[in-house]
Amino acid sequence: MKSLFLCCLLLIASNSYAEPFKNADASAGKALVDKNCISCHAKSFGGDGSSIYTREYRKVKTSKGLVAQIRNCNTMLGLKWFEDEELNVASYLNKTYYKFSE
Repeated sequence: MKSLFLCCLLLIASNSYAEPFKNADASAGKALVDKNCISCHAKSFGGDGSSIYTREYRKVKTSKGLVAQIRNCNTMLGLKWFEDEELNVASYLNKTYYKFSE
């Protein structure tokens, strides 16, 4: 019985860990990306900046990596986003470009 409980607990934990932004607000994330990210990405990658997400050798390979990259940009640029805002951005980018399973 104890091992069954532990297995269930691990399954629940692994699902929430796999997609930390599953229940986030993608439309709020889009607004943050449009306001804070597009201009920098466009300078670095040209066009509308979206090629940063679609390039062949992109850095982000997992949902966890996506959240980590967003947190890195948040910190480096001093955006002062809260965690829920970071997850909203992750949700938008995932739905639009990355398509990590949910």
